[in-house]
Amino acid sequence: MSAPPSFLICRKRRLLDALDLFWHLANFALPAVGVGALTAALCKLIWRRSLARTTWFALAWQASAAGLAVLVAGLVITGHDGRMITYAGLVLACAIVPWLKAAK
Repeated sequence: MSAPPSFLICRKRRLLDALDLFWHLANFALPAVGVGALTAALCKLIWRRSLARTTWFALAWQASAAGLAVLVAGLVITGHDGRMITYAGLVLACAIVPWLKAAK
């Protein structure tokens, strides 16, 4: 009888070291930061007059924070990272922040 392929063998789980934990958290937050920054840049171009008194950085960090909150909520609700419904919520949350700012 031959041995099963190596990718089918269940290996022991190991604890994350500090560097692995950093990269896991960074890769978890990166979509929110990227979409928040891109949303802020595009909104500053489209709504120049409405958002003239708001800096790009303020829009970017607020949109990123809203997106990160959606990602955490999606992780808690679904139990998994990277679900398409969570990413749809991320885009929606990042779009709502500058829209509310422009409406003021």
